Amino acid sequence: MMTSTLLAPYPAPPRRYREPLFIGRVKLASRFTLAPLAGYTNLPFRLSVREIGGMGLATTDLINARAILEGLRKTMELLATDPADRPLSVQIFGGKADELAGAARWLQDRGLAEIIDINMGCPVRKVVAVGGGSSLMCDTAGGTIELVRKVVDAVSLPVTVKMRLGWDDSQLTAPYFAREFEKIGVAAVTIHGRTREQGFSGSVNRDGIRRVVEAVDRMPVFGNGDIMNIADAETMIRETGCHGLAIGRGALANPWFFRQLTNWVHDGEPGPRGSYHERIQFMRLHLQRLINWRGGEKHGCIMFRKIVTWYTKALRFPKKVQQKLVMLNDLSEFESIIAPFIDNGPPPDWSEWDVEQSLVTVPDGPIAHW
Repeated sequence: MMTSTLLAPYPAPPRRYREPLFIGRVKLASRFTLAPLAGYTNLPFRLSVREIGGMGLATTDLINARAILEGLRKTMELLATDPADRPLSVQIFGGKADELAGAARWLQDRGLAEIIDINMGCPVRKVVAVGGGSSLMCDTAGGTIELVRKVVDAVSLPVTVKMRLGWDDSQLTAPYFAREFEKIGVAAVTIHGRTREQGFSGSVNRDGIRRVVEAVDRMPVFGNGDIMNIADAETMIRETGCHGLAIGRGALANPWFFRQLTNWVHDGEPGPRGSYHERIQFMRLHLQRLINWRGGEKHGCIMFRKIVTWYTKALRFPKKVQQKLVMLNDLSEFESIIAPFIDNGPPPDWSEWDVEQSLVTVPDGPIAHW
């Protein structure tokens, strides 16, 4: 029998995790939220994960505030939503307060979101270069506070902020900003426990997240970073005291994660991840929704090619099958490729627990080397 820390008993989370959590006036069904991941957390994926259950809130890909105001076609596609896609937070980025405030009003006027999230955590150069993302964490002289204040004042919707611990280890500004944001009416913050300089290298600094939790009075703080299983979730909650969890890559590897977390909170046991055939069915559903969202098989399949490898790794498809899927052209081809695996079932040693490394690839090393 396969052994794994994932199968070990789990200490119960704090009692408050059984109680409702509000972001402003928005009541969350659970304290577990889908974090934004550019290129992945679009409408097809959000809907597919929501149907499994357990998710309290989903957030869109990060979206350029200026592009919203200009009505760019690709931006409008990223803003696509559905009545079943609720509650929804739209994450905006940029370095100009008027553009961010204007985009927030535009979203509110059209009823596209229940929550507006400002990105102060994205480390990539194209976001930082326009004064957005992690670069906002360097301005402790008041500019960043005033920028966020203008967005808060522009809308009646709750405004939240997602940020890293700081630019680098010498500038861990997240506790300061969280404290100041609470004063101006920000409804919640999500903290990724790395600096911008780290990128995705090294380990998450949970002590840094705890300092943010301790810096505020009542504002909810969501912990984020390297939460891949129930053991990681329990450690994050216990060591930081955070009020909820924001989960990104862990949900890509295991779309059943939110349901497991909710079961753990209420029943003490998470229950299983998806079975082999459930994973195939989820992959099929995701592809069909991408086709519908992109307006045709060609464009939907091109989008699917970018994400299919983390399905094939989880299912242990042979490399030649993976190579076929990354060149996929239409739905009928997909069905013919997966038919043998539906008929024959999983490999003899396959386990629903043995998929933790089937993750979306992120850049290695510190941001300076990206």
